[in-house]
Amino acid sequence: MNIVDLHVHSTKSDGSYTPSELVDYAVEKGLSAFALTDHDTTAGIDEAILAAQGKPIEVIPGIEFSSEYEGRDIHIVGLYLDYKSDFFQRRLVNFVNGRIMRNQEMCRRLQEHGVSITYEELVSEFPGSVITRAHYARYLLSHGYVKSLKEAFDRYVGDNAPCFVPRKKITPMRAVEIILKAGGIPILAHPILYHMSSARLDKLVASLKEVGLIGIEAIYSTYAPSEEREIRRLAEKYDLCISGGSDFHGSAKPGLDLATGYGRLFIPEEVLVNLKKKHAEMKAHPEAFHRNKILFTDLDGTFLNKEKQIGDYTREVMDTFTRTGNKLVLCSGRDINSVRSVKEYLHLDYPEMYLIGYNGGQIVECDTGRTLYRIALSYEQVCHIREAAMQHGLHFHTYSDTNILSPCDDEELHFYQRTIKTPVIFSQDLHEIRDCGACKCLVIAIDRHEELEAFVRDLSPWAEKEQITLVFSNNNYLEVFPSASGKGAAVLKLCELLNISPLLSIAAGDAGNDISMIEAAGIGIAMCNGSDDVKAAATMVTAFDNNHDGLARELLDLV
Repeated sequence: MNIVDLHVHSTKSDGSYTPSELVDYAVEKGLSAFALTDHDTTAGIDEAILAAQGKPIEVIPGIEFSSEYEGRDIHIVGLYLDYKSDFFQRRLVNFVNGRIMRNQEMCRRLQEHGVSITYEELVSEFPGSVITRAHYARYLLSHGYVKSLKEAFDRYVGDNAPCFVPRKKITPMRAVEIILKAGGIPILAHPILYHMSSARLDKLVASLKEVGLIGIEAIYSTYAPSEEREIRRLAEKYDLCISGGSDFHGSAKPGLDLATGYGRLFIPEEVLVNLKKKHAEMKAHPEAFHRNKILFTDLDGTFLNKEKQIGDYTREVMDTFTRTGNKLVLCSGRDINSVRSVKEYLHLDYPEMYLIGYNGGQIVECDTGRTLYRIALSYEQVCHIREAAMQHGLHFHTYSDTNILSPCDDEELHFYQRTIKTPVIFSQDLHEIRDCGACKCLVIAIDRHEELEAFVRDLSPWAEKEQITLVFSNNNYLEVFPSASGKGAAVLKLCELLNISPLLSIAAGDAGNDISMIEAAGIGIAMCNGSDDVKAAATMVTAFDNNHDGLARELLDLV
């Protein structure tokens, strides 16, 4: 019976065999096919395919993406990728750039700990390789800084060592989507190695299946028979194809051989035959494997440019995005009438479009104008916030269903109204909201951020007890709203109402009040012009700012 190996590494990542040497070794071992699945790179595939010409072996173009889920390193293998496509190569460039920045920082830390190393020296010692911590360990060993690879990890580059720099990773759900878009078969690699409880692993597999997972690695070098049976049960439960691989690295994993692992591994060609059938089905009916998305985008600093408009390129991308069945949600700290006015003056007339105002306090369906959800501060809470703001000498206002409600006409209100055109009612007792409350209050201090911070310190004990959130949308504006509200809560609520998995949501923003939204979504996009804490919370950061169609350029790869 023919055998295959669908998880193999070369010198292009952290293996010890070149792609050409792998081909010769696979033929020697009697394989009918193997997949070259180097970490985050496809650099060795052309060499391997060329070396296989005229030989009784199939080289399957693949990759192994490193991703992160609930603090764990999760790997997603992709098979039969269109690895030369523009889309896929753009994704790899992003990974490479992230690795370079991380590796430069690790070299700097090693220098601080007495190691004579530069990033350029490291790359020259391992030409053509995707640099991983295994390369650092080998460098430290060959240059006499340590006596073993284990010591290199313990002293310098292990997870808890002083020179380790974690690399910001994509989610496994995003890895699955990238592989699907590149025409490949996404497979959850070696799930037993994640040491999850059965319930957590089941949850992960269910989530990945929801975004398009096709296979799971049920045959693997280190599995005991009971572990293989467990993964096969998961595969059957979620209708996933079986895959298998040795995870061969050559001398980097002593004792683990190609095709046979530690001596008991056997992957019949039937496994590959079934995967090929599924791949043919995917190509014949791509619509069956497509998952529509819902985009939640902040307005100022994200969707809108400095003129409060959108560029022609952004409009073109949004037309394509919505035409292909995806949904658009404008999500802002602004009052709902102001969000509606943005939709109208931009002439955004897309089907199944939604508006979220007041930092998640109200959700409106555009087609009907109906409010789907609303949560508000009580009248008594609003009055307390107003009195506290007045004691600090700060501007305060709140909102009715149709108007801004402000106790006085002052400079801060005029500053706010340069952008927000919602009409104002001057109201001392705020009787307009006595029965229904208000979704949000806004406290403003122009160029007096330290006074806003003092206000936050004084109000925080009461706000915490009342379950009220205080968050800065910029240095001048302090948003005050129910803690059960928030943009993140609105993402989850609208997904629930529309029966859409949050894993299929995208959220984009630039300011502190966008963080909960970015964290709640399946894909979180931070604008490069955004704050550092937003970037830290996001899955990806745009290459261009809001004045240069930054969001649209990222969305292009998600359409």
